[in-house]
Amino acid sequence: TRVIADMPSVNGLAFSPDERILYVNSGVDNSVNRYDVLLDGTLANGRHFLTLAGDPKTGVSDGMKVDARGNIYITGPGGIWIVSPAGEHLATIAFPEKPINLAFGGVDRRTLFVTAHTGVYRIAVRVPGI
Repeated sequence: TRVIADMPSVNGLAFSPDERILYVNSGVDNSVNRYDVLLDGTLANGRHFLTLAGDPKTGVSDGMKVDARGNIYITGPGGIWIVSPAGEHLATIAFPEKPINLAFGGVDRRTLFVTAHTGVYRIAVRVPGI
């Protein structure tokens, strides 16, 4: 069942820790929308959440994951963007090449694994992923 039809393209997706919010990104315009997840699994109140802009380096919003505090990790221009649940750009983890996708792993989920065009990287993080 199609649940989103209001974005120019869709790429990555991630749920908030309580699964009440679904984040969806578009690599076409480097934007992220957020949607409320209703009890029946449908989505409501779709709205623009963030545009990954301001960094002249190349990169597109592609992979996306959420940590235990609800911060969103998104591949984008200049590296991995870390964004608060309120949409504040907290930091960018710089990369030697354009990151494509990411996942939290390790026994304590405090390792961020990142794929790029020619390699796979790992980064220790303070807040575990979900």
